[in-house]
Amino acid sequence: MNDIHIILHTEWIKLDQFLKFSGAAESGGQAKEAVQQGLVSVNGEICLVRGKKLRDGDRVGFQGQSWSISAPRADE
Repeated sequence: MNDIHIILHTEWIKLDQFLKFSGAAESGGQAKEAVQQGLVSVNGEICLVRGKKLRDGDRVGFQGQSWSISAPRADE
């Protein structure tokens, strides 16, 4: 599985917003449907909560793709 590193410049982002932001979903509706169908994992477990807050250290998986989320380093 390919891994994409995402730097989060806010304290958190909701799962459905993240899927849209990252390009994994083309629309908010597509993101909502993917979560409701159990196609998205957070930290290795299926997540059915589209409003789940993702924070530094979380990992998201969807359609064979993986994203790791981190806070910006002091020099960024």
